[in-house]
Amino acid sequence: MSETLGRILVVDDDQGMRELLQEDLGRRGHQVLTAANVSAALEHFQKNPVDVVLTDLNMPGGGGIELCQALHQRAPDLPVLIITAFGSLDTAIAALRAGAHDFVTKPIDLDLLALTLRRALEHCQLRNDLRQLQDEVRRNRREGSLLGDSLAMLEIRDLIARLAELESSILLHGESGTGKELVAKALHDQSSRHTAPFVAINCAALPETLLESELFGHEKGAFTDARTARQGLFLQAAGGTLLLDEIGELPLSLQPKLLRALEERTVRPLGGTREIPFDVRIIAATHRDLGEAIQAGTFREDLYYRLNVIAIDIPPLRERGNDILLLAEVFIAEFARRLDKPVKGLSEAAASRLLSYSWPGNVRELRNLMERAVALSRHPRLGIEDLPAKLQPSAAADQLTNGIINTNNLVSLEEMDQRYIRHVLEAVSGNRSLAAKILGIDRKTLYRKLKEA
Repeated sequence: MSETLGRILVVDDDQGMRELLQEDLGRRGHQVLTAANVSAALEHFQKNPVDVVLTDLNMPGGGGIELCQALHQRAPDLPVLIITAFGSLDTAIAALRAGAHDFVTKPIDLDLLALTLRRALEHCQLRNDLRQLQDEVRRNRREGSLLGDSLAMLEIRDLIARLAELESSILLHGESGTGKELVAKALHDQSSRHTAPFVAINCAALPETLLESELFGHEKGAFTDARTARQGLFLQAAGGTLLLDEIGELPLSLQPKLLRALEERTVRPLGGTREIPFDVRIIAATHRDLGEAIQAGTFREDLYYRLNVIAIDIPPLRERGNDILLLAEVFIAEFARRLDKPVKGLSEAAASRLLSYSWPGNVRELRNLMERAVALSRHPRLGIEDLPAKLQPSAAADQLTNGIINTNNLVSLEEMDQRYIRHVLEAVSGNRSLAAKILGIDRKTLYRKLKEA
């Protein structure tokens, strides 16, 4: 998430401290308001909405705890940071119980304060994003439709609108679980063929002999179990759309027959003697690189060009930004209703975890994960504890977050650096380019660090 600048209300009875914080935070790009006491702070808050409040703990006429309680009643989601003396753990706990988002210890490290404020603002932005996404879900967007407001999905929907009425064959390419069948269905639903059948077949799911019969049909007695004649999917989809999913897995021996059917617009059922014309739009889909399959001799080049008249690349979920949260909210609503669970959405912490995960299984993985989380959750909002182990923070991170530090488990910064690099590489299945992008370093730096390991 990029750095977020916001409106900060600084509350401190020490004029020198107020001026120092106003100057430093203003220099960092924030808009800073100040107040000398609790009553002035509440008056400011009523007149000028702010994103974060930074308040001293001890002030005449009421302190930071009282201000935090008052603000929490008025705006429960407003992040409040309390400035407290170093080592005052009891006070810090009291502040958190009063609804404080975090606390800052004296003497104040201005760089650390800026980082804490940035995290509070990111928390605020994430909360607002979640609220907007929940509102969008409540607007009854149709379950199973092509959801997403990322630039990638807006471009996909624009392509669908422009291509829906064309009769040209379309090849959909994308990783497993990205929603290729949903794109094919959207193309069908927006075309003049929408009243006719949409038929899909997974070319990897059936053995070769059965797949040929499914596609082209068979006559009675064509093989041992063919007790009656049966139409194939080309004829069952008459007037509509036929999706050939996982076309890259089509057996090589069947590819000439499919090519001939597409070129002649006729099929001959197994055991038949005549060609039967068909009228369907063909959409093929694959997660494989068909160019590589052609080079390997497992896919015919002429069939590839017949299918690949127009290509659409479906983006992986990790490239779709906040679409991850939108889809998660949709799935939560679906499974909460189906399982009769009072789950209303995601916590900010869980949402942050979902955004930082690489989603190798894409939308399918997200959907399965949300079903599991809703089924196991005991709370109105899914928390980090409801997510599987691969999305859980590390034990070391938990200890740092909770302020519990076991010196026996501490390691050098270099070792922590190496561990995190290995963790990121494992999460992205060894993709070094993607790992470097996530780590915020160039590939040469990543290679150097790996050599040093």
